[in-house]
Formats: sequence, structure tokens, C-alpha cells
Amino acid sequence: MKITQMKKYDVDGVFDLESQCFSTPWSKQSIASELKNPNARFFVACRDNCVIGYIGMHLILDECYITNIAVSRKNRKNGVGSSLLGYAISYAKANSASFITLEVRESNIIAIEFYKKFGFKPQGFRKNFYENPLENGLIFTKWFGEEVF
Repeated sequence: MKITQMKKYDVDGVFDLESQCFSTPWSKQSIASELKNPNARFFVACRDNCVIGYIGMHLILDECYITNIAVSRKNRKNGVGSSLLGYAISYAKANSASFITLEVRESNIIAIEFYKKFGFKPQGFRKNFYENPLENGLIFTKWFGEEVF
């Protein structure tokens, strides 16, 4: 498996994963537009020239926001997600981020435990943040220095 920055030829694979993994996926056009967004960083995990996972984030000043992370069903529990999240954390630190944060469905216990293993801590919630089904989003943040709250 190799992790690289998303290129134009990766967009179809990222879109396929997005559609498999999320009830309200980003459009192919939205994913492709991130290639031109100066604040966006999308990284893909590939095996045999096939996208098996990806992570997207926005790095704005010293703040890093994970937009999505997804791994193909057949490649889960093989370290792909851990490699991607570790890569994103390292990238954020190397680019002077103070923290990295994300939202997760409150019912997604597997993802919540996964983020906790990486040192993310609950910081709040967003009421009715998700659709299909309607659900609150929990905010989890990993601080790289002292927490300010």
C-alpha cells in the first residue's frame, strides 16, 4: 500500500469509495474541485493502482479539519485507516497546525473508538448535523500543544 496526494486520476476511485461509505456522499465534481482548493489536502491509499482508502482535510492557518476518511469494505481492519489518519496527523503537525478536528455520527461507535486511539477527545456536538438518517455529529479534536479550552 502506498499513500500519496490525490491526483486527477484518483477522483473516480475516491468518488466510488465516497458513494459506498456515506449515505450523503460528496459529488464527483465536489471531490475534483478539492484539487484546486489551496486549503485542501486529500491523500489516497492505493494498492495495485486501485484506491482502497482516502482522507481529506482542510488546513487553514494553524487549524486542520478532516472532511472525510473512508476505506473500502474489503480492506478494513488491515491498517489502511490507521495509516491514513496517522499520515494526516503527521502532515498537520509538520505544517504547524495547533490541532486536528473532525465530526462523527454519534452512533458510529467503531469510528469514535478509532479516533480515541489516536488521542482525539470529545469537544462538543452539532445538533442534527447529519442526514439520511438525521443525527447529531460529535466533534472530536486532537491538540498538538496545550488545549485552549
